[in-house]
Amino acid sequence: MIPLGLEEVERLAPGRLERAPDAERATGVAIDSRRTEPGDLFVAVGRGLDFVAEALAAGAAAALVPEDAFGALGALGRTVRERSSAKVVAVTGSTAKTSTKDILGALCAPHAATVVAEGSQNNEIGLPLTLCRLEEDTEIAIVEMGMRGLGQIGELCEIAQPDVGIVTSVGPVHLELLGTVERVAQAKAELIESLPPGGAAVVPAGEAYLEPYLARGDIRVFRFGDGGDVRLSYFAAREGGSRIRVEAFGRPLTLEFSFGSRYNATNALAALAAYHALDLPLGKAQRGARQVTLSRLRGEEVPLPGGGVLVNDCYNANPLSMAAALEHLRDRGGDCRKVAVLGDMAELGPGAPAYHRDVGAAAARAGVEVLVAVGPLARNYIQGARGVPVTRWAASVEQGLAALRTVLQPGDCVLVKGSRAMGLELIAEAVAVVPA
Repeated sequence: MIPLGLEEVERLAPGRLERAPDAERATGVAIDSRRTEPGDLFVAVGRGLDFVAEALAAGAAAALVPEDAFGALGALGRTVRERSSAKVVAVTGSTAKTSTKDILGALCAPHAATVVAEGSQNNEIGLPLTLCRLEEDTEIAIVEMGMRGLGQIGELCEIAQPDVGIVTSVGPVHLELLGTVERVAQAKAELIESLPPGGAAVVPAGEAYLEPYLARGDIRVFRFGDGGDVRLSYFAAREGGSRIRVEAFGRPLTLEFSFGSRYNATNALAALAAYHALDLPLGKAQRGARQVTLSRLRGEEVPLPGGGVLVNDCYNANPLSMAAALEHLRDRGGDCRKVAVLGDMAELGPGAPAYHRDVGAAAARAGVEVLVAVGPLARNYIQGARGVPVTRWAASVEQGLAALRTVLQPGDCVLVKGSRAMGLELIAEAVAVVPA
């Protein structure tokens, strides 16, 4: 981190500051005493108050018990960002934020000193922590921005001050809070509105919900997908990865990536558009393409008995990402029996039953042969899944695991996916354990 003097920390973040002997500045920020390194500023968030002594014992320069934890982290992150000459890319969207961020980070790393948000650090805690990793020589920072309502992305932009903004998609998410997809687009577009003159917006081609926010004449707008500046012309999954061909800003590119899913090829289009917006060489994008490592629980593959495979994609779910995951199950499964374990999709509001029925219909179109639906709303998957030969419904994760075990066979290709609140990783982890 670009160092911050402890006296400055006291001005930026009111609260109680306990200094280590002779410490004058902080060279990092941590909120987990177990991850605190010598020279860090430990910020006590929530129960962090109980671990101040442990953080100081680990070598923290100081421990801050702030009056306002979110405000303190925001002020620290904003100050570090203001002192950095790095170009900041912010990624938001209804789906694929984290995977797009991961792909872009891999593409940029061979060409510039790059800091990338860890996992899904995309809120008022995670985003400042990412910014507090900026060093004086950092050239590119890639942050992620989530939202639960209007105004939240705007607030994160005030901290991060992005130069490039990516909106990966607009769809039915957080409808309990926002009500309509139009308002989802309005919330995501706060990123576009926050860009400085000369900044760049990367958006899906043909996304009508975003068009009202793209009329600014002082920013560049790059579109990805069919009809866009970067579009996919060929995709083939290969052992351990994929080969894609794209038309990017009028030139053909052939790239080999370390992921094997078609939907991540679409995410790669967005990443390539942002890569170009950062003035990095398209002709050398291959240097990072094979180095993509996706964050956990996003399409992780684990071998199963009899030549089967588990696709653990249970970090989160909404109608768009469910449809994409089911298409990948169809492609990845090949001649294997296709099994989908689908949990509730959260925060869809009054239309939730219909959205779940639509996903059930998508499962049938994808050739799913066994559907295990987990959760109260998941009954609707089965209602929509006409033509799926075997269906089971379970109220809880534990019951869902029991139901899956009654139908699972060697050689199956199994997708596990649901909203984060469902905790379906318990099913995925149990299935992945092969008895001795």
